[in-house]
Amino acid sequence: MKRQLILFIALLTAPLLHGQTLRSGDDLLDKAFQLAVRTVDANTADSLLKAGAGYGGEWTRDIAINSWNGVSLLRPEIARYSLWSVTTDNRARIGHQYWDKIIWVVAAYNHYLVTGDRAFLHQAYLCSARTMKELEEYAFERNYGLFMGPAVFQDGIAGYDEPVCDPENESTYVLDHKNASAIKCLSTNCTYYAAYRALAEMSRIEGDGKSADFERKAEALRQSIRKHLYDKKENRLYYLVDHRGVVHPYQEALGIAFAGLDGVVSPSEMSRILDGIHTSDFGVPCVYPHFPRFSDERPGRHNVTIWPFVNAFYADAAWQAGNREIFEFELKNIARLAIEYGPDNFQEVYNMLTGAPDGGWQRGKQWWLNPDQTWSATGYLRLFLLDVFGMRFQEDGVSFQPAGLSSSERITLEGIPYRKALLDITLTGTGSRVARCSINGQRVAKAFVPASATGRIQVEIALE
Repeated sequence: MKRQLILFIALLTAPLLHGQTLRSGDDLLDKAFQLAVRTVDANTADSLLKAGAGYGGEWTRDIAINSWNGVSLLRPEIARYSLWSVTTDNRARIGHQYWDKIIWVVAAYNHYLVTGDRAFLHQAYLCSARTMKELEEYAFERNYGLFMGPAVFQDGIAGYDEPVCDPENESTYVLDHKNASAIKCLSTNCTYYAAYRALAEMSRIEGDGKSADFERKAEALRQSIRKHLYDKKENRLYYLVDHRGVVHPYQEALGIAFAGLDGVVSPSEMSRILDGIHTSDFGVPCVYPHFPRFSDERPGRHNVTIWPFVNAFYADAAWQAGNREIFEFELKNIARLAIEYGPDNFQEVYNMLTGAPDGGWQRGKQWWLNPDQTWSATGYLRLFLLDVFGMRFQEDGVSFQPAGLSSSERITLEGIPYRKALLDITLTGTGSRVARCSINGQRVAKAFVPASATGRIQVEIALE
């Protein structure tokens, strides 16, 4: 009965998602936006946020990332149901693959900020704190002050060089390889850091007096990441430390993005790191360069390939570090891959050199394609919601810090559901500083819509 009720609510809210429209003056960007909306709609048809056309809804990381990217805003009931669907023991613990499931905490806190659902926050905090405590007991390596386990989303052995990858082991699953469980990865540890910070905020709201402890653990972890995985002199962030204590100095795009977004490195440090990143005509590859067993002709599935959701986080981080050039380059590449190379499809993986959909190679075979990938679509939506239009969610409302687009004098986004309101947002000008703002035709001191707002609201922001 509960599932049927959630489905009924989802069907009622579906027109809000269908009603979203972007008009940027760039046909490619607008088409990709509408395709992203349709992809999310298709993958939530039964009330569960599925990973894509070729996957179900069992992936904690996918549900968390997709909710965080925008589904908590666009389809809050579906996001809420889906976030709980990957917990265990009557919502007491976060479930599934252990090493990166803690990203659920970040998504849960964001869901509260977007929706204001205090009942959800209370239960999510208990679930998150209990899960973190358990992970501290069996995944934390005290000698390094880092959490062990594979990189975020890198569950295939194609994502690792030897000796993490055992050349005698034919399994494609990373943890079937004996040396994989003890590695310490950049993206995973940045995610734990973000989760500690989210727990500190959740604790503050709940008033249980544990916020300072979470903040202390967060800062200790930040310092450990910087000590072992950040070379400030060379302006580089490294992929992982293996079971022997050897650093693998590969470029991990998602880890670099999270380090910037989470504050492991400062905006000025991130700016210098970005200057040394290797990219391609189709965006930044997920890990670079090739491991010795792969090549341009046979790229590793989790190695030198384009995963659009990774590029979205990387673009987001670039903008937060003040790099508009990288931000707009990645934004337009994601649109181009979906519309021109998809074609008209948000694929899971693309070839870095050709832009063609390409599942990549793993354990001697080329992987199949997975079309209509949700996080490829929501990653693109994220860049408009959180960056171009600059939505910043707080307990008391949503503010706007827009990046705008250097090529568009006027951009309009219509039909954004926010709590009990429906927002139509218009940006004019090609700058990134708010010069003036009006709400429903009335000039206001700051670009802000309170959480108590109801009805259709026109937000007009002039940039300079």
